[in-house]
Amino acid sequence: MRCVIARFPFDLTKSGVVESMKGITPELVTGEFVIIGRRHYPAKQVGQVVTRQDRRDFSTGEVLRAMTRLGFTCRTRPAAATAPMAGPYQRASATLGSPPVRLTYGQV
Repeated sequence: MRCVIARFPFDLTKSGVVESMKGITPELVTGEFVIIGRRHYPAKQVGQVVTRQDRRDFSTGEVLRAMTRLGFTCRTRPAAATAPMAGPYQRASATLGSPPVRLTYGQV
């Protein structure tokens, strides 16, 4: 299949991409990634290996479009869940600490 990455045409096949990525250790995934076999490769790493170009020469979107057209599964790493923002009263309460315990008559 003819794909254009970084303004250069490439004739890529699914088996050719699998063969190119064989023996390549996946880098840490921080954003978009391509699933090749059982491994998750960052899109930029796949683009660099397949096109033999510098990663700055192409965008992640170009690689994802090409890999999707070839039949690979492409995904985005989910963002870490963040805690909901506390309101001003909750922040002040956390800053001041909990109120002192009051003992009443009969408690010791």
